[in-house]
Amino acid sequence: MKLQDTLEFHVKAAVKALFDSELESVEFQATRREFAGDITVVVFPMLRVVKGNPVVIGEQIGKYLEGNVSLVKGFNVVKGFLNIEISDAYYLSFFNGIKDDVHYGFSNIKSDKAVMVEYSSPNTNKPLHLGHVRNVLLGYSVAEILKASGKTVYKTQIINDRGIHICKSMLAWQRFGNGETPESTGLKGDKLVGNYYVEFDKAYKAEISDLVANGKSEEDAKKEAPILLEAQDMLRKWEAGDKKVVELWETMNQWVYDGFEETYKAIGVDFDAYYYESQTYLLGKEFIAEGLKTGVFEKDPDGSVWCDLTEDGLDRKIVLRADGTAVYMTQDIGTAIQRIKDYPDVGGMVYTVGNEQDYHFKVLFLIIKKLGFEWAENLYHLSYGMVDLPSGKMKSREGTVVDADDLITEMATTAEDISKELGKLDDYNEAEKKALYRTIGLGALKYYILKVDPKKRILFDPKESIDFQGNTGPFIQYTYARIQSILRKAGHDGATFSDIEMHDKERQLLKQLELFPSVIQNAASQYSPALIANYTYDLVKLYNSFFQNISILGADSEDEKHFRVQLSETVGQTIKNAFSVLGIDVPERM
Repeated sequence: MKLQDTLEFHVKAAVKALFDSELESVEFQATRREFAGDITVVVFPMLRVVKGNPVVIGEQIGKYLEGNVSLVKGFNVVKGFLNIEISDAYYLSFFNGIKDDVHYGFSNIKSDKAVMVEYSSPNTNKPLHLGHVRNVLLGYSVAEILKASGKTVYKTQIINDRGIHICKSMLAWQRFGNGETPESTGLKGDKLVGNYYVEFDKAYKAEISDLVANGKSEEDAKKEAPILLEAQDMLRKWEAGDKKVVELWETMNQWVYDGFEETYKAIGVDFDAYYYESQTYLLGKEFIAEGLKTGVFEKDPDGSVWCDLTEDGLDRKIVLRADGTAVYMTQDIGTAIQRIKDYPDVGGMVYTVGNEQDYHFKVLFLIIKKLGFEWAENLYHLSYGMVDLPSGKMKSREGTVVDADDLITEMATTAEDISKELGKLDDYNEAEKKALYRTIGLGALKYYILKVDPKKRILFDPKESIDFQGNTGPFIQYTYARIQSILRKAGHDGATFSDIEMHDKERQLLKQLELFPSVIQNAASQYSPALIANYTYDLVKLYNSFFQNISILGADSEDEKHFRVQLSETVGQTIKNAFSVLGIDVPERM
């Protein structure tokens, strides 16, 4: 039982014994640093059932706990706050229970219902960029946190592999490509196709300029540019199943799929299932027909079908066009239902999509709920803010995005430059150095993005993220490597401890370690990797203070030395576990 749960039980017992009153719950908070204590009971909420002065009530409860509960070694009351000091014996017992658990913090109680987490979901007309990186890192980390909390998790994405944007790249390749391929150019397939998306935009703008020069309005020129009309015709042919168009579409999309997989592997993320828009865009129509019968949807005179959500504080949303074709909402309804059919144990889904789609997901979840699907209650939009650069906003069609592969390379190069300046790797061979630079660079990138609450925008500065001091990935990785160095020198034994006089720095570390399982659960319930990242930073700060103030290998006694070594080892394991759910590797040496 956790400390807070144990104390809640005893505080309720104290209130019953002292005042013959029943408390529904007990409010706790961290003890302020200027007061002695490990955890604080807030007395004020008790005044609803216990009448009297909160200071006097706190004193009475404190004396009861001190006299009747072995884990309480002292207390003090400040106004209406009962600060409780916990015995060293409690912390030692806790430590003995976790110190050899390599999965510490992760729940071994599995829930009945699985969760499906969707992330990435790119278009197949360009490579992954920095915006996708935030999406991928968030989605993957949330999936890993949910797993650590006890959920079965399926990671998925829906690849947007159809539509006019795909045809633009295809048409530009036909016009300007001279038959080149990823093999003939040495380019990753997603980069090659992305180049032609940019080429299409150049040609399109040139044609608009020509049409305007010949007397067309800019608005008409944008609609009548020959290259755009040809791309629209190509899309119609694709939808009609034209053999040559479909073959080119399959070839170029495969180039992109292969390129994406390389990038995912480099970032260190994976998926359990793939959905493709080309296979899902007709899904959902049957449910629209069913919803028309039950009154969820209504048909306008022109034949279009709508869902009126005005009574729910939203607006009317079209779900079928007048010509009977589906819109994105229709497809998303059908895809969600199809996923439950494919994975019957799924009881909820998390959609990792930027905050520009907040309204779309409010509508989607509400419509699915109105259609009568109970699992609609467990749909969550993991909404996140944009990633900005010091140089400004990225634009895909103009080719000014920060390519994900280039970013990964840049991060490793920056890590190399900084490591060389610090002179930390003199005893490494070149292969070891390259691997470490990549680990540091990726760790810096992931931590910098994940330590920020998902809803906030990020201004990403690669050099600022790679710093061996402060709230950064490399700082935490370096602390982990320092611990491994201590362990190599000290070795390990499996002793347990019952009679150690603890230093306050050691007690602080144990208090922080005890929080880890609840931090995992909170991060899972809030879908927030930032809670894990910042918990880990706090743990590392406490460890470095411990390291700087207390001799580990030069302790006064062997028992103290063994205790401090094993405490270091447990801190290291907790850092490793925390970083694993963030998708970050930790180096054994650094």
